[in-house]
Amino acid sequence: MPNGADTHCPYCALQCAMTLTPAAPAAGAVPAPEAASAPPLEVSGRDFPTNRGGLCRKGWTSASLLRHNGRVTEPMLKGSDGVHQPISWDQALMIITAAVKDTQQQYGNDAVGVFGGGGLTNEKAYLLGKFARLALRTSRIDYNGRFCMSSAAAAGNRAFGVDRGLPFPVTDLDTASVILMLGSNVAETMPPFVQHLQGARDAGGLIVVDPRRSATAAFTSDGGGLHLQPTPGTDLALLLGISHVVVHEGLANAEYIAANTSGYAAVVRSLSAFWPERVQSITGVPATLIRETARRLAQGARAGGSYILSGRGVEQHVDGTDTATAAINLSLLLGLPGSARSGYGTLTGQGNGQGGREHGQKADQLPGYRKITDPAARAHIAGVWGIDESLIPGPGLPAVELLKSLGKPDGVRCLFVHGANVVVSAPDTNAVIQGLRSLDFLLVCDFFMSETAAEADLVLPVTQWAEEEGTLTNLEGRVIRRRRALTPPPGVRSELWLMARLAELLDAPSTFSDDPETVFEELRLASAGGLADYSGIDYAMLDRGEAAYWPYPVGSTGTPRLFADGFAHSDGRAVMVPVTPSKRAVRSFADDSLALATGRLLEHYQSGAQTRRVSELLASQPQARLLIHPGTAASRGIADGDYATVTNERGEVLCRAELSNSVRPDTVFLPFHFPGQENANRLTEASTDPISGMPEFKTSRVWVRKAVSTQERVPAGTRLPLHVKEAS
Repeated sequence: MPNGADTHCPYCALQCAMTLTPAAPAAGAVPAPEAASAPPLEVSGRDFPTNRGGLCRKGWTSASLLRHNGRVTEPMLKGSDGVHQPISWDQALMIITAAVKDTQQQYGNDAVGVFGGGGLTNEKAYLLGKFARLALRTSRIDYNGRFCMSSAAAAGNRAFGVDRGLPFPVTDLDTASVILMLGSNVAETMPPFVQHLQGARDAGGLIVVDPRRSATAAFTSDGGGLHLQPTPGTDLALLLGISHVVVHEGLANAEYIAANTSGYAAVVRSLSAFWPERVQSITGVPATLIRETARRLAQGARAGGSYILSGRGVEQHVDGTDTATAAINLSLLLGLPGSARSGYGTLTGQGNGQGGREHGQKADQLPGYRKITDPAARAHIAGVWGIDESLIPGPGLPAVELLKSLGKPDGVRCLFVHGANVVVSAPDTNAVIQGLRSLDFLLVCDFFMSETAAEADLVLPVTQWAEEEGTLTNLEGRVIRRRRALTPPPGVRSELWLMARLAELLDAPSTFSDDPETVFEELRLASAGGLADYSGIDYAMLDRGEAAYWPYPVGSTGTPRLFADGFAHSDGRAVMVPVTPSKRAVRSFADDSLALATGRLLEHYQSGAQTRRVSELLASQPQARLLIHPGTAASRGIADGDYATVTNERGEVLCRAELSNSVRPDTVFLPFHFPGQENANRLTEASTDPISGMPEFKTSRVWVRKAVSTQERVPAGTRLPLHVKEAS
């Protein structure tokens, strides 16, 4: 058995460094109620640029799940009675193989689909894309990063020619005098990141745009900066107003624009209708604050350094790509990207949200961030895989469209799910559940019997983070090593092993290894020459602790800072694209309806499938609470702690109300970590950004009222709902 390891946290893209060592049994210790035994590993923070030895509560408690008594440790097949029962791996492989062959014989190759995850290692994400296209012979593959980074990625690609979340090391932020945070609550989503904002806060230059008075927005108090609190869904107009001031007050960097960009004149014309007073009438943000924001950003760019950082709050909209584009245009007007002490970036959320979108599990992509429709890209990948290019299918469907197709004529009839819990995390989850139940066969690979796994015909037990080797790519584009510190339980298998065995049974062309380093060596070759070039990186250099930022071609030293020598378009210039709010994106709720915003809590992560099983985290945040303004609550007869129903045409949520001045009177906030009657995504709509496929998560129209006959629905003393259902 391994004796511990230096590795990284399994949660967010900050990828905080930690050391895992075997835990010494404590005399007389009583195991936590959710654990079959005490955590087998002790977690300690390790010095690394992103976290400098610090961890958040999720990181400190991460090892408690490794021997959780709810862990799935055998393949589980659902019987006719709806109950999952253990079967052997040989049986499981035969069932899967038969399901794939029968489905494709009856409905065609694209009747089999794959839904991946942004938490998979680079090796697993790469092999999953290859497995889908060569072993399953399907184009129908996408992943849950479509719900996270797709709008930022689309905007970055069209402006810069490349998408890397932060095109600079996060430590560059330490010396900034001004940082504009757009729709990101890092104080709760990635707490160790906050230390990198301290310099700007000390200078009074932290500017946070968020309709809610979030924990991050609170850092602007006491002279720390500014909090701009726009009407939900009006971020694009706000950014256009700030850009209008930059242009019309002569704050733009004319020399930089002339030397490094194209499209300036068209952007200036598009800004003409967005003077501050008009933008105030749209957003509710005072014109004085709009002007002050523009002036502070310009002053910082000239003196101490300015950065613009965007997050999901401004991107998870039907106009998310255009909003991110407006933020990029503002950064280009100020001359930030590629400069020595300033920049623009977007904050990747999931643990491998960056690497997960680079190597082939997206519907339109091949490894190395290559377009699947590019003949040269297809030829290169076919050469690495040793196949004829015609065997690589064309582009598939983005995540929301893929899920909408489940069980439909000409849609997906057999679905593989890896590292995702769509029953909780996808928009319009009632429709998603109906789609899953209409499938002929649903396979889920997971550690626990998640809400999605509970719907599956077959659940396969796979390794957790501390039980596997591999690499991930953090929010800076830095490739890091995940090291195994613990032997997995008997019966648990790596997804690399699973794909290799199934590829053999399905007579797939090419080779499929179950060894992570061997897979990474193939990934290096596949990525060579692409935008996300990993060809100069290997396990040995990562094991030595060398910093490896892509692109890292063979013979180079990597690229910690992009754009110093130009942008990734053929002429070396960034493209400024004029954007304007569309009627489709405008949300005007004139009656007593409210705008529902969804987001994260400090204690939980994504769908909560892991963190809701950690006793310390669940005890701190045991249920979803609806944040509602006291005035809004009073008008509906809702008191603090009352049960409230939140409804729209898609569904209903029942949860306790928490009165808070942190939200606007026209807005309510729900965390999205909880299942069942508390699932916020029962209410979110599956409308998507036409460019990125990003769903509209942030401004769903809802009606809120005090729950009637609550005691009949919820017995006294019962927590609503019971969150942790263990595997039988």
